[in-house]
Parts: sequence; structure tokens; C-alpha cells
Amino acid sequence: MPRGVIDTDGLITPDVQALRDTETPSGLPFSIAKIGHVVLIVQDLEKSVDFYTRVLGFRVSDVYPATMVPGCMVFMRCANDHHGVALVGGAKGPGNSNELNHMAFEVAALDEVFRARDHLEAEGVKITYAGRRRAGCQVAVEFLDPDNHVLEIYWGIDQVGSDGRIRPPAEWREEMTLEGAVDNAPPGQDTTLADPSLRRD
Repeated sequence: MPRGVIDTDGLITPDVQALRDTETPSGLPFSIAKIGHVVLIVQDLEKSVDFYTRVLGFRVSDVYPATMVPGCMVFMRCANDHHGVALVGGAKGPGNSNELNHMAFEVAALDEVFRARDHLEAEGVKITYAGRRRAGCQVAVEFLDPDNHVLEIYWGIDQVGSDGRIRPPAEWREEMTLEGAVDNAPPGQDTTLADPSLRRD
């Protein structure tokens, strides 16, 4: 039975105090350190890139052409992480509630990504991807929330120093499993697990 009050339109108004009183369980097998990046679907990619760079000061790290991602995808950074915001072209109109591609959460250790995968499966959460993507080279597990928003827990995103050097595409090591991501690391990424028993081989 839903908590809250049903209004005249039949919508449930949540119980605000109950929401405030929501507790986080202790003993989770991982700890999210920060929201890592947001990917937005935009109408006019060039206009949006101009806004994020010229108006907000982001710097472009990488671009996927339309042959890799329909509408193209531009990765931008505001600090040392390879990307904090990424933009994908192709939105049909403004404010259509479909702009969020996914939201990502960073963890401090590679083992935590493996433990997150196990925990999500145990909770019956639909996992849509686990492994390593290309640009940024982070090892990640991607999954759906109850509203089918795509979320990501990741470790090891490339850092961009003051010299502005970005890992070239030739060094990307895309993998479709976490174990593959460990076995086929890009140059300079140490994928040694503290607890090798987390692997599924």
C-alpha cells in the first residue's frame, strides 16, 4: 500500500517526513564516493558544446563520431576526470524528459565494482552492461533504477593532467565483462584485484 496522501487527481503525494527518515542500510559491499558524470541528450550538439565550453568553461576530451554513437557524443571535463559531462546529439525537442542518458557514481577501488555487480544481482536489479567502455577507460557496471534510468558505478576513469594529454583511441580497451576488463587493461591502468575471488572464471 503506498505511503502518503492521494490527491484529487489520484496522484500520491509522498509522506515528506517518511522520506526524510529513510535510512541507508549498513554493511553495503561498496561505498559511492561521488557522482562522476552526467550524459545528456541534446537537440543541437554544436550549440550545446559551445555553451558548455564557452559559457561554463568545460574542455573537450574526446568525441565519438556518428559511426560510433548515433548523433555523435562529446566528452567534456571540468577537472581532471576524463569527462564530467557528455553530450549526445539527437534530442527531438527541449524539455521532453528524455535528456538524461545516464548518471554515474565513482567508487574508490576496482574490487568495489565487482562487489557492486554481485550486490545489484542479489537485489534483483537489471544489469545492462559490465566491463570497460572506450573513452575514459573506466571499469563499470551499468544498471536500471525503478524508472529505467540508466545508472553506472565505475572505477578508474582516466585523469587529465595540466598538460592536457588525453589517452589516444588506439589505447582504449573496450571489454564486455569485468573479468575481461581486468585481463585486458589499457596502458598505465593497474587492474589488480585485492580480492581475486571476486572474479567469475
